[in-house]
Amino acid sequence: MTESSIRDQWHRLPSTVTQWLIDNPGCVILPRTLSAEIIAATGQPLHQDLHGETALGQQDVDFIRMKSREAETGHPDTNYTFFDSVQP
Repeated sequence: MTESSIRDQWHRLPSTVTQWLIDNPGCVILPRTLSAEIIAATGQPLHQDLHGETALGQQDVDFIRMKSREAETGHPDTNYTFFDSVQP
């Protein structure tokens, strides 16, 4: 995403989108149908290629993989640090 990240908009995404992302944590290019759903849900433009697909940045890929691990284990990933966290 350009203006915001998947992490920033996660709470605004439809459950069908978040479930797809959790089920496909290795995907680095979002299909155009998924990109369109994200744009509709967030109102934020995405940088799309000529086919309507969106390439994810490394931070989004890492975040989606963390969410996928959380879904598998049922526990929050304690190794992930949110951008506004302060280290003790």
